[in-house]
Amino acid sequence: MAATPSTMLALGTVAPEFCLPDPDGRLVSRDDFAQAPALLVMFICNHCPFVKHVRDELARLGRDYGARGVAIVAINANDAQAYPDDNPAAMKREAAAAGYGFPYLVDETQAVAQAYRAACTPDFFLFDGERRLVYRGQLDASRPSNGVPVTGRDLRAALDALLAGEPVSAEQRPSIGCNIKWRPGHAPGY
Repeated sequence: MAATPSTMLALGTVAPEFCLPDPDGRLVSRDDFAQAPALLVMFICNHCPFVKHVRDELARLGRDYGARGVAIVAINANDAQAYPDDNPAAMKREAAAAGYGFPYLVDETQAVAQAYRAACTPDFFLFDGERRLVYRGQLDASRPSNGVPVTGRDLRAALDALLAGEPVSAEQRPSIGCNIKWRPGHAPGY
């Protein structure tokens, strides 16, 4: 299992726009959440062992912070032709099985993943009410093989600080996961 770190996009970056379909074709955009106090964008997929390891916590995050007004979306940018486990029909089944209460969107062109400089699954980007990046990095220190419990500690601390109007710690560790499966000729140079 190869591990790829996140790129650690510069804090303060404005959330790139997106308008992507869910598996049923319903379009969801960044601006649909303009009134939310925070926006969490997660790049995930179905088949990655790192995502499978944290999928229950992702569903809990959706329930816990969605109830507090945080806008949450997950985006799958993997090449679904080369990795059919990540096609829209499989995404719909996975969202239902995992209990995701947030939109799970298809980035078929991979342009949104490139705009966010997403590199791995999972990769997390938390933006404040003005859509400036305040956190990017790991969910927590748990990995599929290290025996550390999955708690969401790092991301939850950032969410809690943001919602309380407190500064988010600048000490942030990169997320680690499977590399995004880029379509031929689409792999970014970052």
